Amino acid sequence: MRTHPAPALAAALALAACNVGPDYKRPDAPTTATFKEDVTPAAYRAAGQWHRAQPNDGLPRGAWWRIFGDPRLDALETQVDRGNQDLRLAEARFRQARAAIGFQRAAEFPTLSVGGTGGALKDSAHQPYFLIPNPTAQGALTLPVDLSYEIDVWGQIRRTVAATREEAQATAGDLATVRLSLHAELAIDYIELRAADAQEKLLADTVTAYEKALSLTQSRLQGGAAPLSDVAQAQTQLDTARVQETDIGVQRAQYEHAIAILIGEPPAAFSLPPLPLDLEPPKVPPGLPSELLQRRPDIAAAERRMAEANEQIGIAEAAYYPSLNLSALAGFEGTTLATWFGLPSLFWAVGLSASELVYDGGRRKAQSENALAGYDAAVDAYRQTVLTAFQQVEDNLAALRILRDEAAQEKSAIDAAASSLRIFNNRYLGGQDAYINVVTAQEFLLSNQRNDVDLRRRRMEADILLVKALGGGWNADEIPALKGSGEADATAGAPG
Repeated sequence: MRTHPAPALAAALALAACNVGPDYKRPDAPTTATFKEDVTPAAYRAAGQWHRAQPNDGLPRGAWWRIFGDPRLDALETQVDRGNQDLRLAEARFRQARAAIGFQRAAEFPTLSVGGTGGALKDSAHQPYFLIPNPTAQGALTLPVDLSYEIDVWGQIRRTVAATREEAQATAGDLATVRLSLHAELAIDYIELRAADAQEKLLADTVTAYEKALSLTQSRLQGGAAPLSDVAQAQTQLDTARVQETDIGVQRAQYEHAIAILIGEPPAAFSLPPLPLDLEPPKVPPGLPSELLQRRPDIAAAERRMAEANEQIGIAEAAYYPSLNLSALAGFEGTTLATWFGLPSLFWAVGLSASELVYDGGRRKAQSENALAGYDAAVDAYRQTVLTAFQQVEDNLAALRILRDEAAQEKSAIDAAASSLRIFNNRYLGGQDAYINVVTAQEFLLSNQRNDVDLRRRRMEADILLVKALGGGWNADEIPALKGSGEADATAGAPG
């Protein structure tokens, strides 16, 4: 009785729906002191009077830097996506990861190859040991079609495709993290540059004031109302202020060059006109800690790599099971062109084979242990990423609250220093005090004024770092849901 391969093939294909290994379940994030409870804090500890983000006061989606209300900053930020080389590198890596999906998914389909051969053979009349009275010549023309297909009985190929897809999604999160970091770095460099402009303007105004003070002491010296030491002290104050004003130029040039590199331009071809920092720190609502898990691209990338590591466990376990291969061969074979493609020249063969590795010296066991350890490492990396994110938010919330109080104290110190300078200056003009008291009061006033500019800079940068810590305007829904072919879906899905 002749057997037919169709029932065996059908049974093999039915088994292809099996998947060995654990299903992925997202581990709990460390939102409390222990991983055993799923209790999320109601608010950040350092939030103080901050309130939860509302739909009308959240960060702008994508272009979060608009909250600072600076058109020049907006114009610079838009150039980052077009010109920054680090961002282009991250985008190229994402495209590589996306293309790898199609490469791995090709294993889900059979391979088909076609090749034709032609040849001729003539027997020798002088072959040894055999008597061939009538040597002949013969030819052969062959056109075979070869099909080979590994049936994914245990889900090894499907898990490999899934792992590659999750790595591509993680790489998309890496790309978003790089983009967020670069935009934040540009904003910080811009604030630093404008703070340097503010310091330079303050020192320029101070030099003007000190020049007037020097002229005053010189006039009093000529009138016999002041000693030469007063002129020397005034000259020293003036020269010191000029040195400080000149030194600001070094910092400003460095920040200007850094901005040029961030937007992809050579520093020699880029410049920004001076503009002293006069921006007020915006109010950035931090939202709830639980929202942070969806708003940070690095957390989303770490979560996708946990899913990828979980797939590796299934891939390692599938190696313990037998592999099943389907092969088929068909074509035409003839001795002449006239008979090559005739029905009698048709040949075919089909077969199903199974193989099982009996002994490998512990290789599969080691692979399984490696996959389990890799998953544990991915979980630990995810939880550490979450903890670091909470720390960064808390750090900058605390910095903003403390710097806000410090800025109010600095305003009082400036007012007191200005009042002290007026008093000592009047007493000096009245001959009641030495000029050294005026010099000391000038130093106190300049120091507090410079501190005020620096506090404004620090508050602005703390706002930028808070926005970065919160993930900007990003959300985990922006991770692309990638097809197996390597192309991105029009819709996006949250990781899970």
